[in-house]
Amino acid sequence: MGHRRRPGGLVAYGVTHVDQFRQCANHVDKILRGQQPAELPVEQPTRLRLTLNLATARGLGVAVAQATLLRADEVLS
Repeated sequence: MGHRRRPGGLVAYGVTHVDQFRQCANHVDKILRGQQPAELPVEQPTRLRLTLNLATARGLGVAVAQATLLRADEVLS
């Protein structure tokens, strides 16, 4: 089932569920191999995703810089 996009959001910046699940699976693997949960380090996400919604930007009268568009992982029109 695909993702349903809801109109309105201008910018989203954060981790993806896939990356979070992968990180969780790595922790579970370490625990199942005998490492104590209390010994596992707290890990920060290593990759963040930027999504821009140009339809919302137009509706708000916000100009999005070309450099920002080029850095975005996903641009919704």
